[in-house]
Amino acid sequence: PPRPGLRVSSQGWLNSDQRNARPGGVSSQGRVPGGAPRIPAPRPRHRRPARLSPARGARVAAPPPAGGVGTGRAEAGTAAMAPWAGAALSTLNPLRALWLALAAAFLLTLLLQLVPPGLLPSCALFQDLIRYGKTKCGGPPRPAICRAFDVPKRCFSHFYILSVLWNGFLLWCLTQSLFLGAPFPNWLHGLLRILGAAQFRGGELALSAFLVLVFLWLHSLQRLFECFYVSVFSNAVIHIVQYCFGLAYYVLVGLTVLTQVPLDGRNVYVIGKNLFMQARWFHILGMMMFIWSSVHQYKCHVILGNLRKNKAGVVIHCNHRIPFGDWFEYVSSPNYLAELMIYISMAVTFGFQNLTWWLVVTYVFFNQALSAFLSHKFYKSKFVSYPKHRKAFLPFLF
Repeated sequence: PPRPGLRVSSQGWLNSDQRNARPGGVSSQGRVPGGAPRIPAPRPRHRRPARLSPARGARVAAPPPAGGVGTGRAEAGTAAMAPWAGAALSTLNPLRALWLALAAAFLLTLLLQLVPPGLLPSCALFQDLIRYGKTKCGGPPRPAICRAFDVPKRCFSHFYILSVLWNGFLLWCLTQSLFLGAPFPNWLHGLLRILGAAQFRGGELALSAFLVLVFLWLHSLQRLFECFYVSVFSNAVIHIVQYCFGLAYYVLVGLTVLTQVPLDGRNVYVIGKNLFMQARWFHILGMMMFIWSSVHQYKCHVILGNLRKNKAGVVIHCNHRIPFGDWFEYVSSPNYLAELMIYISMAVTFGFQNLTWWLVVTYVFFNQALSAFLSHKFYKSKFVSYPKHRKAFLPFLF
């Protein structure tokens, strides 16, 4: 039977509106049969979700790679290896490469000196460059051209004057940045970046570098005091190349310490509200080792200076004698051993894990070992009664 409100035509057939009528009384043409036209309800459209712009901080999922699952896995593996590759490339920066080269050069020089004489040809210039002070006297004859470049050994004080001034300036810049928030000068920050200083990576403690720079400045100040009031210099000489190298060394070693400071732009990155909240157990251990080593080095220099003085403290000669007392009972050059211990104490202050400073320690080790070995040979050749149980540099070992 027809629905209410619908009319049947005379032929008994439904008209087009009636044939196309839908439930609810709306035809496909948008008319209600027998009534006024109506606007059809809009059909819901399936819209794609809007993608947020990366500029607003949203993450945009990358489409799957065209190469399939295998390509995606390869790209994921490459992305996972990228941090390791970057770390490997950044391990050997210019500063580390320089200290490594210096350590290798002095190691090779030390090994050449350990070779029995006569097996290798001797070079007078090479021997003149590696010897200074009393060891030049025990070496091969010096050509006249080498003597033209002699500098008095008492000019050692110039090294420590420069170190006190330069490293004092670096310490002042670091102190200003740590406690007052002042940025490093542009030229200094640029120089540190060239040498390999990096932005804060996590784990670095600004207090470590600050303490090491304080130790270096105090060490230079102590050595300067000893040059003026403790040591008695003879007419011994050093080569002008050694003199220039010593000046450059104390400039470079201070910059090396400063490159280990965690940076945030031109400022120092400090974890926590207070710098001294970063204090760790290795800071205390390094400080104790530094004081202990410095005291023994001072004692050794006093013993050496007193060999040329009378009981009243007046210099009576400049000859060499056999020293006794303190670490001289074990090695011929305990002052060189104490120097090494001072630099090891700084490595401890860095927390044992600063690769750059351990390269500095390696260089100091081979440098001081070479000087101690040459001094040991000098003492043994000059004094027949020289104690046979003494070693050159390391007690009971070398």
